[in-house]
Amino acid sequence: MKILSRDFTTTEKILIALLFLLLLGLVYYQFVDRNVRSATSNARVEAQSLEMQIDEARQRAEKLRNLQNTLDKLEAQGKLSYMGSYNNSKAEVRFLNDLLADTLTYSIEFSSVTRNGNQIRRSFKLKYQTGGFRAAREIIENLLKSENRCLVSDMSCSIQSSGVTDVEANATFYETMVGGTPDAGLPADAAAANY
Repeated sequence: MKILSRDFTTTEKILIALLFLLLLGLVYYQFVDRNVRSATSNARVEAQSLEMQIDEARQRAEKLRNLQNTLDKLEAQGKLSYMGSYNNSKAEVRFLNDLLADTLTYSIEFSSVTRNGNQIRRSFKLKYQTGGFRAAREIIENLLKSENRCLVSDMSCSIQSSGVTDVEANATFYETMVGGTPDAGLPADAAAANY
């Protein structure tokens, strides 16, 4: 049984060729052109994202260079503090005793040590008495400029009629676990407890 037993006319051949070209165009559009356009669009979006990341990295690098320059200047001026390794308490107590040697009286009360990751905080309360305000101020300035990183968080000062100056201050020495040796006095890590 013959379904197509006759020859196609020229018009039919042209229509079949046009239909074939149209189908070929649709297949090309569906499987090639759309995929290429989608890949190109995705590549543009990814390129923009990478450019943003590069810009952010450049900004971070510039900030790091500025910080390094600032640190270099502070080091050149002798204003760079040192964060001792845990347990630096002997050096800190020795420093405080030397710092307060010329005072009329002094007392140092250390509170418990706290730890957050690699950072150790050794808080203390400092009371001392000097012959005058200038000497009292120099002690605080030397404490803040000391080689051991120290932060004074609270301070009160009173001057008696004789000129004797009483100072009370709360301060904290900062240490690091990097290079430190843990011992029985080392508290649990507060940062690890949060996880």
